[in-house]
Amino acid sequence: VVSAGVGLTRDSLALLGETQIAGTWLQNLPITRSYPQNQLAELSGKVIPELARRMPLEVKSKRLPRIDKRLEPRILIELNQVESGLSVLPTLVYGSPPHARIDNGKLVYLKGAVPLRDEAAEQRLVHHLRDTLQLVPGRRTTVSGPEMVRFADKLRSWRGGLTGDAARVVSPDATLIPHLSFASEGEAGVPAVRLQVGFEVEGGQGGSVDAAAVLKAWREGLGLVPLDGGGWAPLPAAWLDQHGQKVADLLAARDAEGTVATHALPQLAELCETLEQPPPPGLDRLRPLVEGFESLPKPQLPADLDAALRPYQLQGVAWLSFLKQAGLGGILADDMGLGKTLQTLCVLGSKTLIVTPTSVVPNWVAEVKRFRPSLKVGVYHGPGRTLDDDVDLTITTYAILRLDQEALSERTWDAVVLDEAQAIKNPDSQVARAAFRLKAGFRLALSGTPIENRLEELWSLMHFTNRGLLGGRRDFEEKVARPLADGQRGVAEALRKKIRPFVLRRLKKEVAAELPPRSDRVHHVVLDARERAVYDAVRAATRTEVTTLLQGGGSVLKALEALLRLRQAACHSALVPGQQAKSSSKVEALVDALTTAVSEGHKALVFSQWTSLLDLIEPALNAAEIPFDRLDGSTADRGGVVSRFQGDDGAPVLLMSLKAGGTGLNLTAADHVFLMDPWWNPAAEAQAADRAHRIGQERPVMVYRMVSEGTVEEKILNLQDKKRALFEAALGDASQATSLTREDLLELFD
Repeated sequence: VVSAGVGLTRDSLALLGETQIAGTWLQNLPITRSYPQNQLAELSGKVIPELARRMPLEVKSKRLPRIDKRLEPRILIELNQVESGLSVLPTLVYGSPPHARIDNGKLVYLKGAVPLRDEAAEQRLVHHLRDTLQLVPGRRTTVSGPEMVRFADKLRSWRGGLTGDAARVVSPDATLIPHLSFASEGEAGVPAVRLQVGFEVEGGQGGSVDAAAVLKAWREGLGLVPLDGGGWAPLPAAWLDQHGQKVADLLAARDAEGTVATHALPQLAELCETLEQPPPPGLDRLRPLVEGFESLPKPQLPADLDAALRPYQLQGVAWLSFLKQAGLGGILADDMGLGKTLQTLCVLGSKTLIVTPTSVVPNWVAEVKRFRPSLKVGVYHGPGRTLDDDVDLTITTYAILRLDQEALSERTWDAVVLDEAQAIKNPDSQVARAAFRLKAGFRLALSGTPIENRLEELWSLMHFTNRGLLGGRRDFEEKVARPLADGQRGVAEALRKKIRPFVLRRLKKEVAAELPPRSDRVHHVVLDARERAVYDAVRAATRTEVTTLLQGGGSVLKALEALLRLRQAACHSALVPGQQAKSSSKVEALVDALTTAVSEGHKALVFSQWTSLLDLIEPALNAAEIPFDRLDGSTADRGGVVSRFQGDDGAPVLLMSLKAGGTGLNLTAADHVFLMDPWWNPAAEAQAADRAHRIGQERPVMVYRMVSEGTVEEKILNLQDKKRALFEAALGDASQATSLTREDLLELFD
């Protein structure tokens, strides 16, 4: 070799070929080189084939192993159970069983024939091992804890070889068989059922696996569960996919002794039917609740009841009676005006606590005296209040519940009723927490709007009536509320199915055919030049700042404040700080409409969210000589105002704040309703309109929304049409709205 890559042969220069093997050998020919025993595979499988490709080769030794070109490389994984977990050692080998292995790039002979190395195939295997299991050939790794189960699960799909005393991790001969066992107690009524769920191991070492461990592995997406005696067993994936969530819900509904909560028994009955397994004795008593409200047994009405119930009210009483006897709670969510109070009074007896808004207390007292005169009523309110043990019904307010929660929660009531139960829609509020503390055999929530803004409000009401039915608050948000908001299929149907036995909702159009029709119309108002200038100035002053703030993820409070100013400017310029005006186009349009209605013998309700707007309407009514009365939060004698308006000699117009007059009032003397300032959530507007459109109304009801053209009010009406999906998803009714999102606010300011 005279230079790199050049050799002298006799009198000629020639290019040298590959020098990895031949170069150093040819430099000082002839030479002799010896190979130890552990390098025979390298000599036979690599050196000799390489030399044979370059020159004639004569093999005289009989000690060299033969070459087998059919042997292919593969990864062999050795698994061993150690105290700290699972010891894993991958090795790159040829043949099965191995004839040779690769150590640090060298072929090490083991036995039998020698493979012809395929280094490209070896590299592909090494990369696959790294990408699939994050392992390197020849490097031992130990995995433990949850990671051990995940690793074992990955090995189930590994196509290479396995060896060692823990190889059964991925090829177990054990099978898990689900097993449900019951213990039922109680002769009369709905039984107390203790439920045990286990998974028996067939094959392998036998034994059983705790259901919690199986469900945990299933929820984490694993395919294996560790066995008590060592090793793993594959999960019954098909069975868990069909029944796993139901079993998890039932186990979560057990108390410390394993007794299933009564509200979960319908689910248990359904699971037994699906598994074709006989249910616990006595569980068939819940069948009417599961099959539908129509199959409920006929209720026994109180002897002192002074009322004739309509068919749908009888059905409601049957449902309430069934829940009470079974020790279950419920949400009576009938449309406003269908007689929720009357239905409730039919199932109440002694030791009952009724919590209502302050404004509704007189209504309850009057309704009890009217429909159940034999019941003794005590009002727990005012300074020096004491609980009277001699009364049947104790009526108090949400404010008192919050203040006196210690005294009220010390007692165990036969029944607790929350009227206008949306008062506890925020589970973090003090009044909601006070309600959760109340102890009672029967818990009932009355609300025509169990969902106003967020699905969490339904969770709060159900947490009061049937604790645990919808799981924990965080789980409900992650598994129900968020997937439902994202439009995930099947979530809404599953939620409706779960709560259906415990929520009764009927709409007036479905069950009260005798009610006269209700018509909703938009009364468009055109702002004059001065009003338009004020409105445009407010919009220009806030739009850019608010839009930038919202798009940047800032707080929505400033946006809501700006939206309030825009809405007020659309109603009356004098509501805007720094502006003065004697009247407005909207107030003038209202007065014109009221003048016509009153002259034709109609009575009207006028609602606004702002008492300041009512203050501005009063002078206009006085100027038009239209008699009116007023009811807002400052009204002391609410009953007197309502009584006067309902009477033939009462004023034809009643001005009302939406907050003070939106619940608990029967104002059927009116057949016209005017909503002065529409808002995105139609629930509040529906409550207002239903003060007039309810049982007892004999004339068609007209509902007018006063909307200023070219303002944010028009966009609010459009937004209402988009915000009805949540209530429909949960309860099958499209009359309610979802929450006001950041995107909604951006749309309003667009």
